[in-house]
Amino acid sequence: MGVVAKRSSMTFYSDGRSHYSHRVRIVLAEKGVTVETSDVDPSDKPEDLASLNPYNTLPTLVDRDLVLYEADIMMEYLDERFPHPPLFPVYPVARAQSRLWIYRIRQDWCGLVDSLMARDGTPAQLEKKRKELRESLISIAPIFGEKPFFMSDEFTIVDCVVTPILWRLPVMGIELPKNKTTKPLLEYRERLFERDSILASFSEQEKEMV
Repeated sequence: MGVVAKRSSMTFYSDGRSHYSHRVRIVLAEKGVTVETSDVDPSDKPEDLASLNPYNTLPTLVDRDLVLYEADIMMEYLDERFPHPPLFPVYPVARAQSRLWIYRIRQDWCGLVDSLMARDGTPAQLEKKRKELRESLISIAPIFGEKPFFMSDEFTIVDCVVTPILWRLPVMGIELPKNKTTKPLLEYRERLFERDSILASFSEQEKEMV
């Protein structure tokens, strides 16, 4: 029996290469929300985007009179607006821990991903960033052996943030070694990439990243 799509009057302005846009698309797919997705070229944005979003940035989510232009706020809003399946834990302590993980991922990984995706820097600088991201992922790899998902028995909002980064490793020139240390992370990545909502979330650009 198929999942009944949840109707909405949302428009999502998305950058098909951006991991920030991707994390929101995963939440939308996980919730089964019907949304009009507008794939925007960051170098040729539609005029109406600037009138909606004072920063003229992507992603931007429009839900009737509400305009959101920060990916993490969009994810929280969507989780509250469409409660099932829940992506944030119910209890305040666990919710705070999820937010803290997202903050740590932003601090430790997102800047590196942004630079590598934009090829922002000299070849030597980019190689240094690749090495830093690769080593950080390897160092955290063993925790993925403890639970099926990121520190959780259920798929959560943190998985929505991690997946787009793992998906972009090949296009960033990062290959994880296959050994005992990385085995839990590689198996976690495989589980995620087979998930229906992840498969449904890909933009055309993302499909070409493998």
